[in-house]
Amino acid sequence: MSAAPVAAAPPSRTAPAPVPRAAGAPTATDPALVRRAVKAAALGNAMEWFDFGVYSYIAVTLGKVFFPSGNPTAQLLSTFGAFAAAFLVRPLGGMVFGPLGDRVGRQKVLAVTMIMMAAGTFAIGLIPSYATIGVWAPVLLLAARLVQGFSTGGEYAGASTFIAEYAPDKRRGFLGSWLEFGTLAGYIGGAGLVTLMTALLSDGDLMSWGWRIPFLIAGPMGIVGLYLRMRLEETPAFAAEVAKAETARPKVPLREMVTGQWRALLLCVGLVLVFNVTDYMLLSYMPSYLTSELEYDETHGLLVVLGVMALMMVVQPFAGALTDRVGRRPVIAAGCAGFLLLSVPALLLIREGSLLAVALGMGALGMLLVCFTASMPSALPALFPTRVRYGSLSIGFNVSVSLFGGTTPLVVTALIGATGDMMMPAYYMMAAAVVGGVAVWFMTESAGRPLPGSAPAVEER
Repeated sequence: MSAAPVAAAPPSRTAPAPVPRAAGAPTATDPALVRRAVKAAALGNAMEWFDFGVYSYIAVTLGKVFFPSGNPTAQLLSTFGAFAAAFLVRPLGGMVFGPLGDRVGRQKVLAVTMIMMAAGTFAIGLIPSYATIGVWAPVLLLAARLVQGFSTGGEYAGASTFIAEYAPDKRRGFLGSWLEFGTLAGYIGGAGLVTLMTALLSDGDLMSWGWRIPFLIAGPMGIVGLYLRMRLEETPAFAAEVAKAETARPKVPLREMVTGQWRALLLCVGLVLVFNVTDYMLLSYMPSYLTSELEYDETHGLLVVLGVMALMMVVQPFAGALTDRVGRRPVIAAGCAGFLLLSVPALLLIREGSLLAVALGMGALGMLLVCFTASMPSALPALFPTRVRYGSLSIGFNVSVSLFGGTTPLVVTALIGATGDMMMPAYYMMAAAVVGGVAVWFMTESAGRPLPGSAPAVEER
């Protein structure tokens, strides 16, 4: 599918009929309250990815602590097996927390997911080693990872819904982009802390107590995040839904969230697929690719990735504001077209091996990824009406992440092993870009418009 028609496709020709939007007087949003909502939502995402960065880059040490074996590869595989287990329960968490958020409120559920995320991460830092309690050590590690994965199933969809429903229509892209700013900040913080500890501590100290520090930091972070979230009121869109009912909000059957929203769910899965395949490829797989395939020193490979993420953080808010001016569809389409056309040249640059070439190739992929990180937090919630937004988005998002995003490093590694083709990461990103291009062709533009089922939202003066 060529890039140009995707970017230029007029919504009136290709898009499905717009979802009816609620009429009514515009809702005035308090700028101070909106800023607090953005901070509270972004901090939860930052904590999730802080753990992701810590776990990924301290995996070798964790393997020695929890999975003693004479085989370092077996240790590492066991550690990442516990890591991958969290992805298996994410859809289950989404099916529990999403519908609950549509029934009792976004703020309450996001407070619960924050508590569970912080508790799961903090608990890892307290687990005794295999040498102390034997097989119970990896069992407890797996249990903590399952708690983290279950809570994460309700986190991203809830946080993006929370920001989208608080934001004024004309600034939803800019404000939503701070959610992924939190993602990048958390990942840089986690990976950077591990790098600093590895440089400062001896192997013995890191093994005996140093590895616990990053996980224990989650406790104070969780308390701060919970405080911020508990201070917030419910979103105006959800409050309006509650006001429509004379009694408690009726429970929406899970079947209705799926079959009643099948078109929007398919679009959600397609958009999340290209977003997460490229995200996990760049931030999770490429450090290993640099080390194993190009024989880069681990520290240098990590520093390159951290530099790319820092650059993405700088660009992120500006790209979010751009989506408010030109629309979500053109920005997402540009990202899909870019990955389709530039994945091979960028990977060839990376494979050239010099620091400058690697930085240019990784930087190009990072800038293309910003097209998704800046757009998705505002585009995805706009696919669904208010009454099922949290639930339907949680289901679509987590199913797509579990099937396609979280499996990216494993699938690409297997494809390289089966074919011997080192360009497989580029081909995989190109395939994801095609799927994303099809999704963006059929999605309707949401920039500057009220969310489906909600009254217009304007900024209070």
